Amino acid sequence: MNKQTIVKIIGIALTFIGIQSTVIADELMMARSTEDFPETMLMLQNFIKEQGYTPSRVQRVDIGLTKSGYKTDKYRVVFFGKADEIKTISQKLPELIPYLPLKISIFAEAGQTILVTIDPMSFDQMYPNSSLTPVFKRWADDIHTIFDRIQNLK
Repeated sequence: MNKQTIVKIIGIALTFIGIQSTVIADELMMARSTEDFPETMLMLQNFIKEQGYTPSRVQRVDIGLTKSGYKTDKYRVVFFGKADEIKTISQKLPELIPYLPLKISIFAEAGQTILVTIDPMSFDQMYPNSSLTPVFKRWADDIHTIFDRIQNLK
């Protein structure tokens, strides 16, 4: 599956949950795992917790995708964050509310499990000179750590 197809699928999925798909075209973070979907999903949630975040919800997206003609039965979006941090950031920069909490899409494709999210540093590009740059950087670093751990599952 090429990047363009993945961007299209993620765009459709994120549109279902209220994210504008145009934001993700060039600002993706992606990881692949050779582990089965259920194992990767479980480890994703564990790694999110180990990075100090709380997984707040897991939303099935495959139902809407199937209705749109896509053939996948394993597609979820994991919402996560730190409640106090999200509240504070929402008050400082209300324009970020549609992007919070953070989200990682996870789906099975051709014997692999793929994880995709918006690079939090794209928020810094959207809102330059914000005092939140260190937070965006930490989020990006934490997601990189989570994705690195997912890619190294054995």
